Amino acid sequence: MLKTIFRPLLPLLHKLTGRFAYVQDGLVTVHNHEFMQDAAFQAAYRRGLQASGKDYYWHWRVYVGLWAASVCAALDGDYVECGVNYGFMSSAIMYHLDWDRTGKMFYLLDTFKGLDSRFVSNEEKQIGALNTSQQRLKASFYVSGVDAVRRNFSEWQHVRIIEGAIPETLEQIESKQIAFAHIDMNNSPPEVAAAEFIWPRLVRGGMILLDDYAFYGYRLQKLGIDEFARRAGTSVLSLPTGQGLIIKAS
Repeated sequence: MLKTIFRPLLPLLHKLTGRFAYVQDGLVTVHNHEFMQDAAFQAAYRRGLQASGKDYYWHWRVYVGLWAASVCAALDGDYVECGVNYGFMSSAIMYHLDWDRTGKMFYLLDTFKGLDSRFVSNEEKQIGALNTSQQRLKASFYVSGVDAVRRNFSEWQHVRIIEGAIPETLEQIESKQIAFAHIDMNNSPPEVAAAEFIWPRLVRGGMILLDDYAFYGYRLQKLGIDEFARRAGTSVLSLPTGQGLIIKAS
C-alpha cells in the first residue's frame, strides 16, 4: 500500500535531490549514504545477491546488518539467524567477515517453505498471514526447499543449517554463548520464542537485530517483541529502515 502511494513521487524526489536522495525499501532520506560506494560493502551486498538471485534494494538494511555483525565479531559467542529464506543477509555477513576465519559457528534456522500454520497466531491468520506466505512461495519470494540454500552456504565450513519450524528446532542450537542474532520470520510467536531462547545465551554487548520490527503490516510482531523486551528488562531501538535493534547491556 505505502509503496503504491509513494511510487509516483519517486521521480520528483530524485529530480529535486539528485544523487543526494536515498529512496528505496520504505526509506526516503537525503542523509549521507556514501556507504553504498564503499568497496567492501558492495562486495558483501553482491554476495547477498548471489544467494537470492534478485535485488530487493534494501542496501541500508544490509548496511545495518553488516555493522551490527561486525561489532559483535569481537565478542565471544556464535551467530544465529532465525528466518533465513535464500540467505541474503547471512551470506552478506559471512562474506564480509571472512567467516571461517572468525572461528564462530553460524546457525541458520528456517522452515525453508514459508510459514508453519501451527505457529501463526489467530490474529495473524485473520489478517491473512498464511495467504501472504503462500503467495510469496508461488512468486519465489520465499524459498521452497533447502537444497539451493545448502549449495549457497557450501563455501563455508562453520555453518549449520537447521530445517524445521521454530520453536521446535531451537534446541538444536548447541552454543551456550551467542554474540549476534538476526530474526526475520514474518510472524510473531516464533520470533518471540527465538528471542526468549537467545536472550539468556546472548553475551554482554551482543545484539539481536529484528528485520520487520517497525514495518507497516507487522505490528503484531512488534507488540510481541516489545512485551518480550519488557520482561527481559530492556527495550528495542526502532530504526528508520524498519528494523529493530536490541543490545544486551549486562
